[in-house]
Amino acid sequence: MFKGVIAMVFTGFEKLVEERIRHAQRSGEFDNLEGAGKPLVHEDLGRISQELRLSYKILKNADCLPPEIELRKEIIRTETLLSNLDDEYTRYRTLKKLNYLIMKLNTMRGGSVELEIPQQYEGKVLDRISVGKKSDDAS
Repeated sequence: MFKGVIAMVFTGFEKLVEERIRHAQRSGEFDNLEGAGKPLVHEDLGRISQELRLSYKILKNADCLPPEIELRKEIIRTETLLSNLDDEYTRYRTLKKLNYLIMKLNTMRGGSVELEIPQQYEGKVLDRISVGKKSDDAS
């Protein structure tokens, strides 16, 4: 019972779409489109499962990225900013932000600790410890 109704609705929808396409062709709305006369570029979606391909295309066309990718981009921007800063206070605050972003990314992933991105304060801590030992040794 429902299959017949759905088929009729879909058929009606197809007719409506075809009618609108023909009207647009007659009125010249498809003339001078970008890429006219050139072959279509097909994306290789083989690495994406069949069930996710449509949603992937919709999100990609809407310029939406998964939160993990957005966070990775923010980490890269913050690292670039940090490398160009001279003021010690601003560097400290930016380093805190960077470590927070890395911690957030690591907790989002929920995977093995071995695969986590290391935070950026480890080297500074080791430098301070070694400076403290040198001053203790000199005494």
